[in-house]
Amino acid sequence: MTLQEFQAQALRLSIGDRWRLVQSLLSSIQQETHSISSPNPSMNLSIDIDPWTQSLLGVIQLSTEDPTESYTDYLEKKYK
Repeated sequence: MTLQEFQAQALRLSIGDRWRLVQSLLSSIQQETHSISSPNPSMNLSIDIDPWTQSLLGVIQLSTEDPTESYTDYLEKKYK
């Protein structure tokens, strides 16, 4: 089946089925990209997480910088 045939067939699905298909595809893409880019194996534990929740993974980037030092730098710049 070509991509165009698949798209045409997918567009004939009900809106609920198309929504589930989209969620399934996004979940699959996220799992593959997490397994490729994740140096930490514990990040791949998202298999049993709801797809909506999985979509939130990686949204917040954790800083390796010390928050106290960062805030101190901010205050120094602000009040110079």
